[in-house]
Amino acid sequence: MGEDHDEKLAQEWYDRKTSHMEKILGKEHDMVGHAIIPYAIGGALDLYYYPNGIPGTAIATKELCEMPDEGSTNDVFELYELVMFTRHDLCMDDWRDDAAPFGRAHSNINRLLNLIARYSAEATLNPCETCEFPEEMEHVGGKCLIFDAYGKGPEARAPFGLLAVIEIFPSEMQFAQKHGGGKLLSRLKQAKHYPYSDLDREPVA
Repeated sequence: MGEDHDEKLAQEWYDRKTSHMEKILGKEHDMVGHAIIPYAIGGALDLYYYPNGIPGTAIATKELCEMPDEGSTNDVFELYELVMFTRHDLCMDDWRDDAAPFGRAHSNINRLLNLIARYSAEATLNPCETCEFPEEMEHVGGKCLIFDAYGKGPEARAPFGLLAVIEIFPSEMQFAQKHGGGKLLSRLKQAKHYPYSDLDREPVA
């Protein structure tokens, strides 16, 4: 009885979460990037794709809060999932091909989301805060990120939301540390680089 109840509760929460995410990101693609080893037992995240919202592709998680009362939390969301964006159009034929533009973007986003997801279970990650990976880390060493509450309404703290993870240049990271993450996000928006993580652009700071 208890196990059945938990499964029903988890499914109802998954459906509510999916509906909320589609309202913000557009209709979800029917293909899911399933991990071979489940995230819950130490494997990688399943990734969910949203090509029907803003130009390009949003790639999101759904495993940071699998129940309505536990999971990653911060000052603006009681629970949240992560999302990253690339300007490249979704191309599932290329998602494992690092020689293809979407494949390269996908590999980068996949690595970053998996690292930040684990980190979010231990740390409070708030909008406007930044993160930098140590130089010695394989693949991601020296990479810099900023977080934002994506698509959040005016309420002080929402029951659920999306925390955008945005890759930025080291010089932009330094600007955010000196002047505040909110000012960097404003510059990214003004330059129409927000919320994308593609770095084939000029820095805004």
